[in-house]
Amino acid sequence: MSAITVAPEVESVKTHLKNIWMGGEDDRFLRCMEGRTRDFYERLHVAPGYQLLAVLVLTLVSLVGCDHEPRAVGDVNPARVAEMKQAFRDLWVGHIFWVRQVVSSNATNNPDERDAAEKEVEAIARQLAHRLTPFYGEAASQKLFRLLGINYGAIREYSEATLAGNRNLQDAALARLESNADDIADFLSQVNPYLHKDTMRGLIAAHGALQIQITQYKEQEYARLGATWPMLRRRVYVIADTLTMALVKQFPNKFS
Repeated sequence: MSAITVAPEVESVKTHLKNIWMGGEDDRFLRCMEGRTRDFYERLHVAPGYQLLAVLVLTLVSLVGCDHEPRAVGDVNPARVAEMKQAFRDLWVGHIFWVRQVVSSNATNNPDERDAAEKEVEAIARQLAHRLTPFYGEAASQKLFRLLGINYGAIREYSEATLAGNRNLQDAALARLESNADDIADFLSQVNPYLHKDTMRGLIAAHGALQIQITQYKEQEYARLGATWPMLRRRVYVIADTLTMALVKQFPNKFS
């Protein structure tokens, strides 16, 4: 498909989702991510496994700079909702920051730095999972922690395969990431009816955006690394906000 025919559809999807998001209509945003955007990315002529990433990147870039505030849900304390949202945002940003440090350490062949970064990745994954304990119990928290560990493991495998120039191992790591995204989405949608499986699969699968930075580190494209970071940050903000609002809707009494 040529750029001439793609561009109008890209802009249409970006504008449509941006208007919904800025209007605070989070339910419509999530349904749209499941519907209209899915129809579009399935028709993109890009490598298998990258259609969702392509549209999510465009969508999230279109949201950068929007000072949105999700619609209030019932009789809840806005301060408690904001506290939970910020906690999730901080943890998810910390997660991708330290994963990126692992990638950087692999690229520079610095095992000591990599080991230190990996400890931070594990610690933050544990904190993310622990955030669910008051809502779903320790068993659910431990399950999410294991799933996040698998996710990180696949990203590290992709990083190592990229540095080695091994396409077969890259493909295997991508397949593992895709399967893991499905498992995380399945888990979250089972514990919370407001977390739609297709939507969460798409948001978690956008972890693939880290693949861009892995390649940039290998090719020493340091100037481009800084430009990629805001997109990664915005992506995890969407994940954090989606999790927060779903918890508020399912457990409004815990935010009163």
